[in-house]
Amino acid sequence: MSKQTLPLEHRYKPSVLQDNPPAIIMLHGYGSDENDLFSFAEEIPDKFTVISLKAPISLQPYGNAWYTIYFENNGGKFSDDKQAIAARDLVVKTINEAIEKYKLDSKNITLLGFSQGTILSFAIALSYPKLIKNVIGLSGYINTEILKKDYQNNDFSTLSVYTSHGSVDQVIPVDWARKTKPFLVNLGIDCTYSEFPVGHGVAPQNFYEFKQWLVNRSE
Repeated sequence: MSKQTLPLEHRYKPSVLQDNPPAIIMLHGYGSDENDLFSFAEEIPDKFTVISLKAPISLQPYGNAWYTIYFENNGGKFSDDKQAIAARDLVVKTINEAIEKYKLDSKNITLLGFSQGTILSFAIALSYPKLIKNVIGLSGYINTEILKKDYQNNDFSTLSVYTSHGSVDQVIPVDWARKTKPFLVNLGIDCTYSEFPVGHGVAPQNFYEFKQWLVNRSE
């Protein structure tokens, strides 16, 4: 069911645990909405509270975005980084309010993003690592322009990342994604990276791999 009381609209599936449950916060991709990744909710271990957020920018004719992507006549495109930073901090505000409203375990928050939602998830985790325990980043990359200043001085000792990409992704080049693990390892962050022979999407074996990764880190 949708809840309207947090800064961002969202879908919500409660944990079976009565007290202090871990939570997965889902951030969908450009042109999608809160229903997209929420389709994973029934397959995620039921001890997790699942919250799938709806991005604030409405697109035409349908869908939403975390920030605008401008498409140029020559086929190029670029992101509105100011909007992305505003979205980053709006999601952080939403997570903090969700922790209080749903009585979540503040030390066990996982971000699960796809594409633009992954880019934002990395920005949140690297800018506010005390807030995030795990990131599952699907079909995205790290945009250093939307990280908080001096992020590299943060303590990342409790942060873990699983990230994956399609080897024939036609939207975000796989070469961009291949830079993610070296970047994170250089910051001392535990990172697992996988590729699958698909385009801009999530293969079934990709889902089962990140689900197992998550289970291994929550036992």
